Parts: sequence; structure tokens; C-alpha cells
Amino acid sequence: MTTAVRMDGDFSGTLVVPGSPDYDRARRVWNGMFDRRPVAIARCRDARDVSTALRFATRAGLPVTVRGGGHNVAGTAVADDALMIDLSPMNEVAVDPADALVRAGGGCLLRDVDAATTRYALACPAGVVSHTGLGGLALGGGYGWLARKWGLTCDHLVSAEVVLADGTVVEATEDSDPDLLWALRGGGGNFGVVTRFTLRLRPVGPVYFRRAVYGLSQAGPVLAAYQAFAEQQSDDLHAVGSIHHASAGGWVPEALDGQPALFLSAAFLGDPAEGPEYTDGLFEAVAPAASTLDLLDYRTLQSLGDTSEPHGNRYYTKSGYLTEISGAAAELAGAGEENPSSRSSIDFEFLRGAITGSGADRSAFPNREAPYICTASAQWVDPGADAPNIAWARRSLDRLGEWNQGGAYVNYLQDTGVSQVVDTYGVRRYRRLAEVKRRYDPENLFRGNQNVRPSR
Repeated sequence: MTTAVRMDGDFSGTLVVPGSPDYDRARRVWNGMFDRRPVAIARCRDARDVSTALRFATRAGLPVTVRGGGHNVAGTAVADDALMIDLSPMNEVAVDPADALVRAGGGCLLRDVDAATTRYALACPAGVVSHTGLGGLALGGGYGWLARKWGLTCDHLVSAEVVLADGTVVEATEDSDPDLLWALRGGGGNFGVVTRFTLRLRPVGPVYFRRAVYGLSQAGPVLAAYQAFAEQQSDDLHAVGSIHHASAGGWVPEALDGQPALFLSAAFLGDPAEGPEYTDGLFEAVAPAASTLDLLDYRTLQSLGDTSEPHGNRYYTKSGYLTEISGAAAELAGAGEENPSSRSSIDFEFLRGAITGSGADRSAFPNREAPYICTASAQWVDPGADAPNIAWARRSLDRLGEWNQGGAYVNYLQDTGVSQVVDTYGVRRYRRLAEVKRRYDPENLFRGNQNVRPSR
């Protein structure tokens, strides 16, 4: 497809087109499965640039995608023959420590926000990989280490500067466009381009962090102990588990090198001196093959997952909410044994805590009452290995059907058909989202995502 791409004089950003020296770099996204070629990439500096780009796309009849951090597992930031709105130049962060607020541009990564806020011993609850884009995470929910104590990222959205499909710029608050603000809190990137987020901050100090590794043959008793412990744990504690191939070195013993193993990790957010009291019950219930503990600053905690999910590898993710984890131990262990890639993992965690709080009525985010989430995260390098790795992720969740209570995490939807989106949100919530969509994007310009269609 060939389209003449010329913005008018209101555009102060950079236009990248095929043949430009940095076109191939600019169109890449985190998930290497998606090698797509947009008509042009509009690298925007402010909301006016975004407005100009959207009006151009409408006149030219071009589909539109939006790139914040480019980290969405479904590759929604880029599409063939579309105009990409690239917000990456908009990564400014301003902290108001007195009011415990942060204002962050739509192109910020989590590490941009953390670097600015933690100097004041403050943080916004967010995901666990620091090169994730703030925008996609916040608009789709935002689980992370602070979620049980303080809630999701979307629960902390106080207001948002949004460029609508017709180029209009609005500030969505509780008093102005409250339905739009409700939809932005967990409804995905369906309603406009958020060029600035204003987020509530929470106090955060040193984190008592404890890890252990177990042979996969111990999955039954370890997961029974995890469930018994997790469902009684303090909201100051967030304990998670993962099944993946172990790599010897550091604290992991040589005997487990290259073998699928079960890992438990716990972050205690209270007084670090009380960390042992709050975590011993988990880590001493079944003797691990090895364990370690650290006292981490929050920025270090947030970056622990960075190297395990590098840009450019191929990813496929399947998630589901479970009623329990203990009964599924044999199936989880079986999935771990069948894992075809040493880079892939099955991750699970107990949720609830503040996730089930008052945010339920103030946001579009679904499935807040779910006790557990489980995710099969397939990761590999060779394009020729797509089929077995994707099949493994799907099969791993399918085998947990007995404990699956329905729904999926919005940010992990990779098969994005309409029926799956409806199932994720539920009919009642989806209908409300579709009505908000009708008001703010009636022609469904923002459809290259986990799409909510406007009501008719």
C-alpha cells in the first residue's frame, strides 16, 4: 500500500516512513513475533501532535495503532499499512511529593516513573518488568508487587489527558468525563490516546525479599503449603510462584541446572525486621533445595524480571483465573515437564487483598474477586518453533480447566477476537464499555487492540 504521508504545520514531531534510516528500528516492538510495516510512524511530542496525526489518518482512511512502550504481548502497537502514533518521545515525569501524585507522559516506561518517584520514597503500583510501557499496563489493569497492599495501577489513575478519535483533547477526571475515566481504568486502549497520566502514589521503602527453589517432584506438598499460607497472608506480603528451567549459579544448586523446577518468591512491604516472622510459614513448610533473602530498594525489585524478558524474542501468553492452586499441582508439574523452551515459564500468584477493594465500582477492570491467576508464558527465539511453543502455552491452561473460573487478564490477551473480549469483561461490563466507546469513538478508530466495539 502506498500513501503520501504529509502532516500539516501543526505537527512538531518526527515522521518516519519506509526508507527512513530508523524506520526498521522504530517499527520494532517487544514481541519479535510481529514484524509489521506501518505506512508511517508519527513520533509525537505532545497532544497537539497526536491530534494532527489522528486527523490525518482519518482523512487518509488509514488504520491507527498506538505505541506507548510497545510491550503488549499481542503486538498491538504496530500493524501493516497503518499509521503508528508513537508516544515514546513523551516520557516526561513530574512528581508532586506533597500531594503524592505523579504526572507521566504517555510514552513513559515503568522505569522512568520509578526513577522519579522512589527518590521521594513513593511509588505507583505497577508491573514487574521495568521496560514495560506505563500506558498499556495502566489502561489494561496493572498487577505487580504492590497490588495486594494498594491495588492495581488503573486504580491509581486520578486523571488523564486524552486525545479522542476526532482530534479533540479532553481531561478525563471524576468531575469531567467520569465515564471515560471509568473506562480508562482497565478498559484497554479503546477510547482515545492518553498523552498524560496523573497517578496517585503510595509510600514505599526497603523490601524484604525471599526466594526458594524446589525440585518439581515436590510440587504437590509445596503448592499445598503455598495455598494454605497465601490465603492467610498479610496484605503487606505478596507471594508468587513460577515453574521454569533452573540455571545453576548464585544461590541455585548445580543439581537443578537445566531442570524444570518450582520457584517461590515473596516481597514483604512492612518493616523489614518483621520479614522473617511474616515469611517463615511459607518457606519452612517444605524444605527447599536452596533459598536466599535480600533487602532491596523498590527500583531493584522492579527490575528483577528485566533480563528474563528481553526485547526481540518471540512470546505467546495464555492466562486464566483459578479457584485454587493446590489441587492443580500435578497438572502444573506436568506442564512444566512438557515445556519445550528453557526460556518459558508457568507463573501463578494469589491475588485479592486491595485488588478487591473500592476500585471495583470505579473502574472497568474485571475479575477482581478471583483468588489466583495462572499464566503460561511461552518464549523462544527460532521462528520455526512457533507451533510447538504456542501449543504448549494453550495446552498448559487447558489442562487446568477443572479449576478455571473464567476470564483472563486484559493485558495478556493474545487471541483477541470479540468473543474473548466479551468473556473477559463479562456481558454487563462489556455493554457499559461499548456505550462509552459509542460516545467517544463511534467509528471504532482505535480497534487495533483487545477491542471493544461501539454499541449501536
